Amino acid sequence: MDVSRGFLIMGSLYLLVGIVFGGYMGASGDHSLFPVHAHINLLGFTLMTVFGLAYRLLPALTEGWMARAHFWLHQIGVFALLVALFLMMSGRVAESSVGPFMPVFEGLILLGAIIWAGNLMRTRF
Repeated sequence: MDVSRGFLIMGSLYLLVGIVFGGYMGASGDHSLFPVHAHINLLGFTLMTVFGLAYRLLPALTEGWMARAHFWLHQIGVFALLVALFLMMSGRVAESSVGPFMPVFEGLILLGAIIWAGNLMRTRF
């Protein structure tokens, strides 16, 4: 698996989703879901692009299990968090039903970030 390519491709997909979502909000005049839009752009596009470029520039980071674990934890955590946030903020699902799961999704993202930091500290480049 090419972790750099994976992060860059996923980042570009989140960029497209973020642009469409932002365009919809602008056209409709309803900006109530702006936190979802911000999370799509920051956790999706920005972070994934930064990770993808870092893995490309520092290929030693891709050796071993840490890069793949980071990739999958981030993918699963971000997607689940964004879906939950959208469902909750749009009123489609009660906060009481989705809210308890959000720390789990955030925890996956945090665990991925811890692995990322550990990988940076252990790798000689």
